[in-house]
Amino acid sequence: MPVSSAARGRRRVALLNWRDTAHPEGGGSERYVEQVAEGLALRGHDVRVLCAAHDRAARDEVRAGVRYRRRGGRVSVYPRAVLHLLRRRADVVVDVQNGLPFFSRLAARCPVVVLVHHVHREQWPMVCGPRVARFGWWLESRVAPRLYRGCRYVTVSQATRRELMSLGVRGSDVEVVHNATEPPLAVDAVRADRPTLCVVSRLVPHKRVDHALVVVERLRHRWPDLRLVVVGHGWAEDDLRRRVAELGLGDRVELLGWVDELTKHRVLAGSWVHLCPSLKEGWGRAVMEAATHGVPTVAYASASGVTETVLAGTTGLLADDLDGFTAQVERLLADRELRDRMGGAARAYAASFTWEDAVGAFAELIERTERTGRRGRRDRGGSAVAVLVQRLLHRRGVVGGLLTGHDDPHRGADGERDADDGRDDNGHEGRHAVAPQSGLTGTLPAGSSPRERRRAVIATPAAAAASSASAAASASSTAAAGAESGAAAGSPGSR
Repeated sequence: MPVSSAARGRRRVALLNWRDTAHPEGGGSERYVEQVAEGLALRGHDVRVLCAAHDRAARDEVRAGVRYRRRGGRVSVYPRAVLHLLRRRADVVVDVQNGLPFFSRLAARCPVVVLVHHVHREQWPMVCGPRVARFGWWLESRVAPRLYRGCRYVTVSQATRRELMSLGVRGSDVEVVHNATEPPLAVDAVRADRPTLCVVSRLVPHKRVDHALVVVERLRHRWPDLRLVVVGHGWAEDDLRRRVAELGLGDRVELLGWVDELTKHRVLAGSWVHLCPSLKEGWGRAVMEAATHGVPTVAYASASGVTETVLAGTTGLLADDLDGFTAQVERLLADRELRDRMGGAARAYAASFTWEDAVGAFAELIERTERTGRRGRRDRGGSAVAVLVQRLLHRRGVVGGLLTGHDDPHRGADGERDADDGRDDNGHEGRHAVAPQSGLTGTLPAGSSPRERRRAVIATPAAAAASSASAAASASSTAAAGAESGAAAGSPGSR
């Protein structure tokens, strides 16, 4: 009898994510998923990312030891990913819930880990019409917690953990694995001579970049040289450009759109203050990127996980409303000593979050979850349903050709063979096996834990001084189609 990959310590891990970083709408949460995937591959696991297809990357690709399978679009990615799970076994499935769940528990014959960056209560009404918003929020807040009951959850902040608990997820089932911060790129930029603000964000309504425009409009008379640079793109970009014209800020605001990493870091390094007016964030990746350049952030106290990346009064300032937001920005503009102190504390705080910590914690969770599930202590309900669904579909010859009529068991749901696959369904290596590569950055200071390092940052004198959403395919397709019918933007996402 062949020994399973899991028994050999090598797990087959499938990560289901709406998008990847190459996607035009990819962002910080996709970066988190890919860094975790690369870290798992580096540890010898067989890692596959199932996400939507787009014109910026191949349908099948192996990168840094991770296999990417891009199929379907904004809506069809959900049933495509679930059908793939029915064809190819995994030892652990990671269901990345960006508002809508993949309903993977109905298809996976293994433990399922649910990754939630943040809860989308506020985003649904901003992105979709009222009916679709109510339906989407019902799926996310009522259906998903019941479907995944007993599964292990992972989130990136304590704030999101509390929100999941408010939806009925047991606190003991939710683990926090913080995001991480890469060391800053070495750039030749220096701090600007004129007062300069920056925003690094996707241009979508719930990011509320328009609040930054209002701040500039309100302060321009007292700060004649004030300038705002906005880095990022999205489907709301045209609306923002119109808003700039309406406010008469064409000579003060630059909307750079998409830029490369080097340009982004030059903008950050040259700014005085970083603005994060987002309605909600699971973490706040841009906040930490600004921090690596010693730039403090102004954000909203109600924006969930941002309150864990902006330590109020220490690494930046928080506000309750737009008036307060404007006042906090002006406070930092007017006080260079305060900016410098908070910028220094922000730099040290950001450096305490490394990918070694994050990937190590996620890998330990994956291995523990798979071992526990293999002993039959978790996910019995989901596995029983998956077995039934798989038997019915295979009996009818559906899995290989549900969408195209093909019944070749080696073909995917889209009728194409998996040319990228180097393993059979039992995980045995074939001629396409690829050796994992490292995709991690950063190092851990010797002799100190992550918690100890962060505590040390908060306790420094300078910081102290600064403190003055078939059953599986049908369910997922119906849910996703409902969301698409309400808005061209699809589900609200989590970035």
